[in-house]
Amino acid sequence: MKYKAGQRRRAAEYEPALVEWWKKNKTFKKSVEQRPEDNSYVFYDGPPFITGMPHHGTLLSSIVKDAVPRYWTMQGKRVERRWGWDCHGLPAENFVEKQLGITDRREIGAKWSLEDYIVKARESMVANSETWEGTIDRIGRWVDFKGAYRTMDKNFMESVWWAFKTLYESGKIYEGRKVLMYDTKFATPVSKSEVTMDNDAYQEVTDPSAYVKFKVKPGQKCHNGEWETGENTYFLAWTTTPWTLPANMALAVNPEMEYAEVEVNGDRLYIAKSRAETVLKDVDYKVIYDDIKGSDFVGLAYEPLFGEMGEVRDEDLNGHTRHRSIKADGTLLDYETPMPLEKSRERVERAHKNAHRVYDASFVLGGDGTGIVHIAPAYGEDDYKLSQEKFFPSFDVLDDYGYYVGDSLKRLHELGVRDTDERGIEIWAGNKFIAKCLEEKGIVWKIEYIKHEYPFNPRSKQRIMYRAFPSWFFDVQGQKPLMIAQNENINWFPEYLKHGRFEKNIEQAPDWNLSRDRFWATAMPVWKGDKGTVKVVGSYAELKELSGVELEDYHRPWVDEIEFDIDGEHFKRIEKVLDCWFESGSMPFAQLHYPFENKEKFERNYPADFIVEYVGQVRAWFYYVHTVNTALAEVGGFGPDAKARVEKNAFKNVITTGTLAGNDGRKMSKSLGNYTDPNVLMDQYSADALRFLLLSSPVLSGEDFALTDKDVSDAQRKLAMIWNVYDFFVTYAEVDGWGFKDGTCCLNPQDVNNPLDKWIVSRLHQLRDEVTESMNAYNLPGALAPILPFVDDLSNWFVRRSRRRFWKSEDDGDKAEAYQTLHYVMVKLAMILAPFTPFLAEELWQNLVADGDANNSVHLKNWPEQKDVDQEILKQMAEVRAVINEGLALRMQKSDTEEQVKVRQPLQKLVYMGEELPDWGVEIVKDEVNVKEVERGEVTWIDKNISEELAREGFIRELIRSVQSARKKAGLNVDDRIKLSINSEVPEEWKETLMAEVLALELSKEGNYAYDEIVKVNGESVTISLEKA
Repeated sequence: MKYKAGQRRRAAEYEPALVEWWKKNKTFKKSVEQRPEDNSYVFYDGPPFITGMPHHGTLLSSIVKDAVPRYWTMQGKRVERRWGWDCHGLPAENFVEKQLGITDRREIGAKWSLEDYIVKARESMVANSETWEGTIDRIGRWVDFKGAYRTMDKNFMESVWWAFKTLYESGKIYEGRKVLMYDTKFATPVSKSEVTMDNDAYQEVTDPSAYVKFKVKPGQKCHNGEWETGENTYFLAWTTTPWTLPANMALAVNPEMEYAEVEVNGDRLYIAKSRAETVLKDVDYKVIYDDIKGSDFVGLAYEPLFGEMGEVRDEDLNGHTRHRSIKADGTLLDYETPMPLEKSRERVERAHKNAHRVYDASFVLGGDGTGIVHIAPAYGEDDYKLSQEKFFPSFDVLDDYGYYVGDSLKRLHELGVRDTDERGIEIWAGNKFIAKCLEEKGIVWKIEYIKHEYPFNPRSKQRIMYRAFPSWFFDVQGQKPLMIAQNENINWFPEYLKHGRFEKNIEQAPDWNLSRDRFWATAMPVWKGDKGTVKVVGSYAELKELSGVELEDYHRPWVDEIEFDIDGEHFKRIEKVLDCWFESGSMPFAQLHYPFENKEKFERNYPADFIVEYVGQVRAWFYYVHTVNTALAEVGGFGPDAKARVEKNAFKNVITTGTLAGNDGRKMSKSLGNYTDPNVLMDQYSADALRFLLLSSPVLSGEDFALTDKDVSDAQRKLAMIWNVYDFFVTYAEVDGWGFKDGTCCLNPQDVNNPLDKWIVSRLHQLRDEVTESMNAYNLPGALAPILPFVDDLSNWFVRRSRRRFWKSEDDGDKAEAYQTLHYVMVKLAMILAPFTPFLAEELWQNLVADGDANNSVHLKNWPEQKDVDQEILKQMAEVRAVINEGLALRMQKSDTEEQVKVRQPLQKLVYMGEELPDWGVEIVKDEVNVKEVERGEVTWIDKNISEELAREGFIRELIRSVQSARKKAGLNVDDRIKLSINSEVPEEWKETLMAEVLALELSKEGNYAYDEIVKVNGESVTISLEKA
C-alpha cells in the first residue's frame, strides 16, 4: 500500500461517511456474527422513553454502551446489541394527553373513550424513533434498531405476566394496604425511587404549622384515678399538615415522656413539659401539674374536630372482612374476603368506638412540636400502622385528585373555607386557608410558618402526598438478605456505590408497590372471583384456556372485558396496571420473550456481564432489575442451574455515571441556554472528541460534570496530534516511496535496533496493557488516562527526535526501521482507540492498512495481543528526559550572576547527577540541551560561558531555523531542493552544515529569488531569498 500526502479527510467528512460505509458493508453485523454464540458477552440496555428526545445525558450512557461492547467484541466475545424502548407509564401518558388536549384524568372515559386513548398511545410510541436513530448513528454507537424490543409489545408483556405469576406463587407478591406516595394530578400511587431518582425531586416549600386544640371530654379518670378531666381542657397537638385535620382519628403521646397541664387565658392545655417554655414563650401561662406521664393520657377520649363518626348503616358495609397479619418486619398484609353482614357491622362498630382517643406511640418525640401528635391514618405511614395496631378507623376525606368530598367538604365550608377552584377545595391550594379558618374559629391555637423540603413528582411537577391505598406489593422485606448478599457478587464502578447508595437503598427500601390506577401499561394479570378467590394468570395460553378468548392486544380496555368462571365462581380482572418499573426490571428476560422463547439462550447467558446508567438509576433501574431477577433466580424461575448457583445476581459489572450539567454548572436547560445541542457539537468538532471527553471525564467516576464547548474543542485539538503524526508519516513515505505490504506487522523491542524504536514500541505495549487492565475492571477513565500522554510521547518525542531519520538519514536500514516502527505504532494505536473513538480509529486504519477494503475494518479485528515491554529502555529514557528537563531549566535560570540562555545557543558543558546514562542517551541530552559535553557528577550544573566559536554556531542555528520557516511560507515540499541567498556573512566552516540542513544546492550573498523575507537573527537583520531549484 502506497501513501500520498494531503489526501486525508477531516472529521466532518469522514464521520458521517463512515456511518454509511459501515451500514453498506454490514460491518456491525459481521463483527457480531464472526464470534461464536457459545462465547457471548451480554449487557442489558436500559430503554429510554420513546417519547423523549436524545440529549447529552442519554448520549453519555449510549457512548459507554458502545465503548464497552466494542472492547469485548475485540476480545473475541459475541456481543449482541439490541435497542429497547420504554413505552409505558406516566411519561408516555403525559405525552398522549398533551396531544389529545386532556387536562384531567376524568376526561378519559368521558370526553375520550379508553379505547381511543389506548389506540392513540400506541400510535404515539413511534414518534421519535427516527430522531433517536440518527443521533445514535452520529455518536458512533452500534446497536440493532430494527430488532428493538418495546415494553408495549405483546410478547414482552407476556413475559412480564409470567414473572408476576411466578413471584406471586412463590409468596413474593401479596395484596395489601399501605401508605404510599401519591400523585393527585395523575391520581395514582408512585414509587419513592421514581420520585427521588433526580436531584430536583425535593423542593423547598413554605407551609403552615398549626398548634391545634383537641377538647378533652370531661369526667374521665386520669393520673392513676387521682382526678377527672375537667371542662375547657385541651390536648395541644402540633401538625405541619393542617389539610389532614379533617381526617383526624386519634392523638398519640410518648408513654415515657413527662407532660404538663398549664393554664392559658382560662383554658387548660396538655403539652410536653420540655416543650412548654418554647411553645408558650409569647403568652402568660401557669403550670398546674408538671409530673404527668404520657401513659396517664392513654385511652382518654376527646371531641372530634369535625363531628362524630355517626351510626353504622347497612349501605356503608361491603359484606367483606379485612384480614390483617403483621409480618416479622412489621409489614401489614391486608386483604378482603366475603363475610356475613352482621359480622361486618360488629367489626366496624368496634373500630368506631376506638376513634378519637389517645394512644401511646414510640415515634412521638420531644424535639419539635408539643409532644402530642395528631393522627390521620389515611395520610401518614406511622399513623396508619398505629391505626392497625390499635384498631381504630382510617378515614379518607379526599377524592383521587386531592379534593375534599362528603361531610368533610361540607364541614370546611361551614368553617368558612372557600373553594380553591371550580372543582372544590384542593389540598395544596387550601392548606393555608384551612389553618387560618380553624384559627379564626379557635380550633387552631396559633400558626407558624416553616420552610422545609418536600417531594414533587418530576413527571407531573405535582407535590406528592402520602395516602393509605390498597395495592399489590413485592415482598422486598423478606428478600433483603438475598439482595444484599448477591450485591457482593457485583463489581461496581465507582466502587463506593456498592456498599453505599445501592446497599443502603436496599436496606431502607419498603415493600414495592406494584399496582397503578392508570391506563397505558401492562395490565395486571389478576382476576378476582365474586367469592373472594384470586386467580393470577401467567400466559396468554392460560388465559385462553380459562376464557376461550385470545386477543391481538392485551392492553386495557380489551383485557378488562375478559371474564371467566371456575367452579361456579365468576372472575373479573382488577382494573389496575403494573408499575412500569416492574416491566423495566423484567427487561433481561422479557426482551427475549422468556420463557416462551429463547429459553436456553437466556439461561446460558444469565447473569449479564454489564449494565450502565447514570447515578439516579442506582435507586431505580439497577435496584428493580436486581430485585426482580434475583428473586426469580432464587425461586427457580430461571431453571434449576440458576437456582442451584450461589450467584443469583442479575448482572456482574455495573458502571454508574454522574450527571452532566450545563456550562454554568446548573442543570441543562433550554430556557437557560447553558448547553449546545449535541449534534451541533459533533458537527463543529467531532463525535470522537465528545466521546473521548466524556469517557475520560469525572462523570465516568460517578461525579457530576459541567460540559462546555471549550472542553470538547480541547479534546479535538489533543486528538488532532494523532493526525499530525499521520501527516508527518505520509509526507515522508510519499517522498521515499515507502509502502506497506505484509498486513498488520508485529514488533517487539528486540526486533528493532534504534533505542527510540525500542522505546516507542515498549511504550505502545505498555499502553495496551494499561488500557486492557482498566477496561477489564470497567474503569473507563483509567483506560483513557494514558492515551493522550502516549500520543504526546509519540508526537513530541519519538517523531521529533526521529525527524532526521526520515529526512536526512544516511543509513537506509535505520530509515526503513523508522518507517516500520512508526507505521506499526500507528496501526496498533488505531486498534487501541477503536472502542473509544471509532471514527478516528477506522479512518486511520483504512488510511494505513485497509485502503477501503470492506472486509478489513479495524472493528473486525481482535484486541492487540500482549507483547514484550523493555522495562530497561523505558527506565533509561525516563532518566534521559529527566536530565534534559533539568538542563533546560538551568538554561532558563536567571539570577544576579547569570542570565537566561535560549536553547538554540550552544553551550559547552552539562554535568548531571544520578544514574549513568547510556551512550545513546548522552547524545540525545547533548542535542536537546544543545551542549558540547555531558558528564556525570556530584551536582547538576551547566556552563553558561559563551565563547566566540559557540556564538558563531548559535548564529548559524538561528539562521537555519529562519530559513526552514521561510521554506514553509514559500510553500515548498519537505524534499524540495532550493537556491538560497543570505545577505549576511556565513563562516566558511558552517556553509556545508547550513546547506545540508535546508536542502540548498546553491548559496550566494546577493541572489534575488521568488521568495524574500527579512528576519532578525541574534539582533541582526538578515535578508533571506530562496526558490525551488
